[in-house]
Parts: sequence; C-alpha cells; structure tokens
Amino acid sequence: MRCKQWWATGALVLAAAGCFAQPQRRPPEPAEWVEESAPAAPVFSKEQLIPIDMPHHVSVKVGIDPNTLAVGGDGVVRYVVVMTNATGTVNAAYEGIRCATDEVKTYARYSASGEWKPVAEPKWQSITDNLPSKHAFTLARQGACENRLSSSKDEVIRALKQKSKPAPGLTHPTM
Repeated sequence: MRCKQWWATGALVLAAAGCFAQPQRRPPEPAEWVEESAPAAPVFSKEQLIPIDMPHHVSVKVGIDPNTLAVGGDGVVRYVVVMTNATGTVNAAYEGIRCATDEVKTYARYSASGEWKPVAEPKWQSITDNLPSKHAFTLARQGACENRLSSSKDEVIRALKQKSKPAPGLTHPTM
C-alpha cells in the first residue's frame, strides 16, 4: 500500500515539475499600429452633402460628401467635411478619424482659391479637443465609429442618412 502511495505522490510531483518546466504561453503582443499613407485630398461636391446633425447652438451647416468617404485597412475613416456659414462661405477639410483611439487628424484644408493646402505636419489629436468645431466627435458618434471600431463606408453613409432625418417632434440634444 505504501508503495502505491509513494508512486502516486512521485508521479504527481513529476507532473507538477513538468508543468513548471514548460515555457509559459502568453497571448501574442498586438502588432504596432501603422497608419497608411493618406491619399491626396479628393474632389468633393457641395451638392451631395450628407448633413451631420450638429447641436442647435452651432450656426454653421456641416456635412460630408459620401463620395469622399473611405475606410482604410488601418481602420482610419477618411472624409471631406464641408462647413457653410450663414453668408454662404464654404470651408472644407480632409480629415481622418482613428476610431480605436478616438482621435482625428486634418490632412488638408480647402482654400478660398479653390485648392487643397496640405497641413504641414498633421498630428492626431483627441476628438474631444477638436476645437472650435466638434464635427469629428459628432461624426464618430453618428456612424463613423461603433464601439471604437471603424464602420464600413456603406454603414457610415446609412447611419448618417438616418441621423439626418429626425423623427417629427424630436429636438436635437446639445453638447
């Protein structure tokens, strides 16, 4: 009987030692994120804009041209945002939203001369710091990002079109 106990105990010790001798398995480290090169700012149309549902206190009309919307393999949602003030002056920017980190980057601005001017050193910044306009934050929440993941181009367009048609009698919340 003692022999059986000793053998069982010895086998248990050897098995435990074998577990400790094996290298520990860890989940693989996530690959370092690398941004794709942003293409040149695309041509946009003021006639096809999908409005972004901004709060009532924002007097500028904001929209994106759906033909400029692209979701890169790097997860960045790139688009041209067009802002029109009460006098009809149009400003536009070519931007990207990185949904995973809630950041926005402006790649180029549309000049009064009708040409794109690339931003010298575009940098990622928090979409909550996107001052004076909160359009990137609003765009992310209204369809570009879902649970910190970028949506597909069709999903973004569908969500924005749905948001731009509020139900009768509903008011827009303010930020």
